Amino acid sequence: MTSCTSSPLWRNGLALALAALLTAPAMAQAPLVQAANPLSAEAAVPAPTAPPLSPTTPAAAGTPAAANQPAAAAEAPPPSPDAQQAYMAARDKLVQIRTLRRQTNTQSSTGSGFFVSEDGLLITNYHVISQLALEPERHRAVLVSVSGQEAPVQLLAIDVLHDLALLRVAPAKEGGDSTEASAEHRYSALPLRPSSRPLSGGERIFSLGNPLDVGFAITEGTYNGLVQRSFYPRIFFGGTLNPGMSGGPAIDTQGRVVGVNVAKQLGAEQLSFLVPVEFVEQLLAHGREAAPVKGAMHAEVTRQLMAHQKDLVDRVLSGSSRSERYGPYRVPVPSETLARCWGDGRERRSESLFDFERSQCRIDSEVFTGDGDVGGLGMRYEAYDAPRLSPWQFAHTYGTSFANEPMRKRGNRVRTGYECREDFVAGDAKLPLRAVVCMAAYRKFSGLYDLTVLAVSVDQPRQGVLGRLNVSAVSFDNAQRLARQYLQGFSSEAAQ
Repeated sequence: MTSCTSSPLWRNGLALALAALLTAPAMAQAPLVQAANPLSAEAAVPAPTAPPLSPTTPAAAGTPAAANQPAAAAEAPPPSPDAQQAYMAARDKLVQIRTLRRQTNTQSSTGSGFFVSEDGLLITNYHVISQLALEPERHRAVLVSVSGQEAPVQLLAIDVLHDLALLRVAPAKEGGDSTEASAEHRYSALPLRPSSRPLSGGERIFSLGNPLDVGFAITEGTYNGLVQRSFYPRIFFGGTLNPGMSGGPAIDTQGRVVGVNVAKQLGAEQLSFLVPVEFVEQLLAHGREAAPVKGAMHAEVTRQLMAHQKDLVDRVLSGSSRSERYGPYRVPVPSETLARCWGDGRERRSESLFDFERSQCRIDSEVFTGDGDVGGLGMRYEAYDAPRLSPWQFAHTYGTSFANEPMRKRGNRVRTGYECREDFVAGDAKLPLRAVVCMAAYRKFSGLYDLTVLAVSVDQPRQGVLGRLNVSAVSFDNAQRLARQYLQGFSSEAAQ
């Protein structure tokens, strides 16, 4: 058995818990070279996946504020009369949200937002103000209106799971009474489209925001329903979003908010996503009377991530049991309602001495926290077949592939290093497996862990399957539940 880098955060019986999870009667094993340090990135060739989603807020913006006219999208057709009317009706309700470093007063990120009440309440994306939420001692936030006026804003409430934040206009001098400040000025607010009037497929909607800090703009598109297999509801917007438009409103032809700009698909055209307005209503109901946040919100983010991981694990474990065939083996995969699995498209070649197939499955459940995306679950598989190799040659190549699986041994400011346990186990079908279970703790999100499970079959002299489960930000108990079910999901068709 081997053990990876240890950490003081693992004093509460982690090693014993991992050992208990992996405890199983010793099985007859095919020759397999001892794995040294799990995983080298060179050996891990991922299966093709869809291009990643990109939040529509730039990581940094350095261009000066632009004129107060809508910026024309590249090669876009002229706006329709409805788009012109929508922009003119909404322009005084729009703002740019800037996160500034306190020490240098320089921008660290920019996004968009909009007023939802006359007393100065605003909506934007959580990822726009995540630095303010997690490091308020280093950052502050301001709004900039279409006319160029600037005012400080205070954070009232966040919805990390749906990527929303509720702000309020604050006094010019931070720390003052925001209620008094609001009484001095009444703001024009955008109305929300009521839930009793759902959108219809193909209905025209308009997205507004400040792309790339060059000026306020409007883009026209269509409503295409909700995204399939998205863990949380997202509107499929058939229109263009650009960095900096995050947090801006999407409105219907009557000027009512139907969603909030949140992301676009990289490598695609006019494939963008909105947070449905129902979650804006929920955040308003929860945070309207909240006092401005005074300190870092790690505890609140942790609370919401705990709810997320419980929902994720419950859906995975309660879903219909499903497996797919890889050579003579069957391996566990997520329910089709949660994920699709993709192969690498390789064809097996009979002249090859060592043929293999790769595939991977991923649940679209990641949540942006400000310290990266967490809350995701993915599986990857490799099936091996080497009829022309001797058992010892196969064992050497197979074992090397297992040893080359990358594993983060050193910690960083977000997580500790992995603590691992390795053993030989058997699934429900008595298929002997060599398994490694590793966990790493989050430093600021107490009680949450990353989990990695590696498993390889060791029952055949010239065939095998390697599986890897990666889960981020789950509780200790749920990590154990997922690891146990995953290992029990392997079986051999030859043995049945």
